Amino acid sequence: MITRSPGRDALLLWLSSRVGLLVATLLGIALSDYVGKWKQWDAGLFITIAQHGYDGDPGRPPDAGLPAFFPGLPVALRLVHLVVPDWTASGLVISLVAGAVAMVALARLAELEGASGWIAVLGLLLFPTAVFLAAGYSESLFLAFAIPAWLAARQGRWPLAAALGAGASCVRITGLFLAIALVVEFVTGRSRAVPVEGGAVGRRQAPWLLVPFLPLVAYSYYHYTRSGDWLAWKHAQEAGWGRELVWPWKSWSTTWSAAMGTDDFAVAFRMEIAGAVLTVAVLVWLLVMRRWSEVVYTGLQAAALMASAYYLSIPRMLLLWFPLWVALARLATGRRWVIVVYAAVAGPLMVLDTVRFLSGAWAG
Repeated sequence: MITRSPGRDALLLWLSSRVGLLVATLLGIALSDYVGKWKQWDAGLFITIAQHGYDGDPGRPPDAGLPAFFPGLPVALRLVHLVVPDWTASGLVISLVAGAVAMVALARLAELEGASGWIAVLGLLLFPTAVFLAAGYSESLFLAFAIPAWLAARQGRWPLAAALGAGASCVRITGLFLAIALVVEFVTGRSRAVPVEGGAVGRRQAPWLLVPFLPLVAYSYYHYTRSGDWLAWKHAQEAGWGRELVWPWKSWSTTWSAAMGTDDFAVAFRMEIAGAVLTVAVLVWLLVMRRWSEVVYTGLQAAALMASAYYLSIPRMLLLWFPLWVALARLATGRRWVIVVYAAVAGPLMVLDTVRFLSGAWAG
């Protein structure tokens, strides 16, 4: 008898989806041009940081937005580039390997919740903005740290959770929200922790919860030594993308007006609005279920993006909401029609967004 393995199922789904993506995107494209198609938008900015640091390419005008990108992925790019000559290909390799780690961890987290792990993985892979898990972006690398960190926390392995959380904090500012959520999970979720060897939870383990904050402090100090600005990453968001803090209703109004336009960006803004509606629905569900640590993790992200000058990257943010994918798996386990309906709706949108991204259009 073959023993069922959630990790194996997740890995199979991940790798087969990558093969399908490769075949689909190679149609009509010469193999020599394939890798270049993936150097779009932020992927090129990560490469610039990896090559030249935060001062940017000396042959081009300074880019005030570069400090918005945390150093985890650029450092990984430099390391992989030692064996992979092409910078864009290096980013694709990182996302491929990191995505495999993240999918296995997501499946195991869903199984821990009593759901089918493969459904959680499939839900994430079919989400409309899933192309960013394949591109040289930071989503896959972040999830490769964040989901195992959360799984370790749920198992009461706090030193491991803290170390992995620190890795996530090196990759994205979202690591700050994860670090805060780990503290809340420690305080409120200890009765749900699964006992494992070495996993006893006590006051002596509380200092570990400081570890995920250290990379954030170190990165802020680094930019302070460069520019005298402790919040350079935040100010870079404002300088590069106009992401200033406004009232949520003003952000909604600005985005709605942009979505009603006729240019190509209007499509992306419509996706932003749809993502915002889904965001609110998920937050309400988490609140009703009293999953306080997950409310903190998702709610802080939502607040940061929905109180910005306009909606930007909300659908991409949802890729990082592993509580959402576990919730989908819990709902669809025993109700297979749920994942079938979801796939029928999300799958075509995912293909559309992938085509948009590879054509150079703004896709999230």
